Amino acid sequence: MAILPMKRIHIYALLKDRKRIMEMLQRFGTVQIEDNLEEDEIFLKKDISGEKQKVERDLTLVSQALDILESHVPEPKSILDTLNGRRELSVEDFERLGSKQDDIRKMAEHIKDLDRTIAECKSEIHKINTQIEALSPWSSLDIPLQFQGTRSTCALTGTLPGELSLENILDKLADMLPDADEIHADIISSGKDQTHIFLLCPRHNASAVEGALRSMGFARPPVSSGNIIPAEQKTKLEAERAELERLSEKSKNEIIQHAEKRDELKFLYDWLTMRLERLENKKCLLESKYTFIIAGYIPQKEIQAVTSALSSRFLVYIELNDPGEDEDVPVLLENSKFSEPVEGVLRSFSYPGKGEIDPISIMSVFYYILFGLMLSDAAYGLLMTIGCGICLLKFKNMESGMRKTLRMFFFCGISTTFWGAMFGSWFGDVVTVVSSTFFNKTAAIKPIWFEPMRDPMRMLVFSMAMGIVHLFTGLGAKLYQCIRAKQYKDALYDAVFWYMLVGGLIIFALSTEKFVEILNLSFILPKSAGNAAAVIAAIAAIGIVLTSGRESRNWFKRILKGLYGLYNITGYMSDILSYSRLLALGLATGVIASVINQMGAMGGRSVAGAILFIVVFLAGHSINIGINLLGAYVHTNRLSFVEFFGKFYEGGGSEFTPLGVHTKYYKLREESNHG
Repeated sequence: MAILPMKRIHIYALLKDRKRIMEMLQRFGTVQIEDNLEEDEIFLKKDISGEKQKVERDLTLVSQALDILESHVPEPKSILDTLNGRRELSVEDFERLGSKQDDIRKMAEHIKDLDRTIAECKSEIHKINTQIEALSPWSSLDIPLQFQGTRSTCALTGTLPGELSLENILDKLADMLPDADEIHADIISSGKDQTHIFLLCPRHNASAVEGALRSMGFARPPVSSGNIIPAEQKTKLEAERAELERLSEKSKNEIIQHAEKRDELKFLYDWLTMRLERLENKKCLLESKYTFIIAGYIPQKEIQAVTSALSSRFLVYIELNDPGEDEDVPVLLENSKFSEPVEGVLRSFSYPGKGEIDPISIMSVFYYILFGLMLSDAAYGLLMTIGCGICLLKFKNMESGMRKTLRMFFFCGISTTFWGAMFGSWFGDVVTVVSSTFFNKTAAIKPIWFEPMRDPMRMLVFSMAMGIVHLFTGLGAKLYQCIRAKQYKDALYDAVFWYMLVGGLIIFALSTEKFVEILNLSFILPKSAGNAAAVIAAIAAIGIVLTSGRESRNWFKRILKGLYGLYNITGYMSDILSYSRLLALGLATGVIASVINQMGAMGGRSVAGAILFIVVFLAGHSINIGINLLGAYVHTNRLSFVEFFGKFYEGGGSEFTPLGVHTKYYKLREESNHG
């Protein structure tokens, strides 16, 4: 309905009360603190970077602790959980839990330490498993792997590639070392890929024997058994692994036990989030030795509540002023329950700039109408309306943003149902298909107005007529903005002339037989009306040429800019034609629905045919409603942002973002009263 009037507010208070005043303002959620105060010799801005880094570290710690709990003890979640909203917490409970925040932080650190212990145990267990796997082939060796031999002998322990017999090994060594003697070899184990051997030879032949083995692909073991035999080392490692697994399991059980305190961690996350937001705003304050100053904006309707609460509890002085004309005042919208849901769509474009009106009231009416025309199936609309209505009634604690979204689709569903009934589409032509396929009778739900698939030209004309109304409404908003700003010449030049030109051309076209014949209209305007409209359009065209470039002092440039401005008539024509998407999307919904019904009926009149129809009907129409609902949403936004806003609205305003309780898991009960 309107942009709420704002006041500039300055709060002067004692420094000892700063924390409590900031907390109170945060709970009220109605003051946007600005960083526009200038420092001097007495009043300075405090460096909060150290505090901020500590809070951010704590936030990361708590977030990691919650993630660890979720990985070990997942919370049961439903697809409808997003509709439940945040849990309410009284101020008393909030302050009680706040007094325990140090203990909760220690618990988060402990959970993280336990998770680190589990990770370290897993890493060590992996290393031990690798060592055990490497030692397993040597289990039957009754000396340590690192045994080097005696004073007169040299021991060589290692692997050869492939599966070899003792005879193969000795034969190869004999071929390469014909003079070598007294070589003793044992195969410890062998497999398809490797043969594990122990070889003993005289020390004076050690180099030659090892060289021969190397040429055969000999490699030392990748693992050590120390001073004990491999079997004992393996047993020792298995004991270490068992101890690590026990420690890991103990740590897991401790984490699972902490799951019952998950809510406390969630509280601490929100508590730190609120503190971080206060710190972000704290850097905007000016502080002296004993006092501090807050500057910002407050909605006029919230002044009484905030000033009364502050004055009754603290020694403060509050100064209120009207913002200057050049100030970038934040924008807060207030609209009816009918229009309010579309605010989210406007937010995705831009908030009103200086001197612009709040377009929500006008936009919402056309938004619902255009959405319904694009989806235009009564059954789809009923499903949307009933589904959204049930959710709105059942989930009382739903978040404001989600509630607005569902309410928007609720109204869009009503519009869809209306236009679907007007055009006779109920799951396409399902009544006709079912009656003729399964009951050998032809029945149908007749349209209240007409059926677009049988008369597409009529639907095209209606779509363009709706576009003209939409565009002219936008032009009317431009006219209103100019008059409200007392820019009467701009109102004439930028709105009235275009009404005369576009309107005159439309009336002139409707008085010509060719145009009426092309559009298959059942009426034609009198020639006299067409001639009068042509004169009006010509006057408007001259006015546009003379005034579109009025900012130029040079008349030659002014006329050139004026001719370019007149060329914008093609923009109006393309904008009007753009509304043919109402026909295209409406037909797409109906045609696809009819094809789905025909596919479902291919099984004929039988039990199998009925089952096939039900399966195809449910799957096909679910996909159809999803695709075309998305298409209707996107194209309705497009018509609103490009065609409608293009006539009067630029945006560029900044959203009102007060210091508030912007938490993830809990909301204070006061938030619903003041936010």
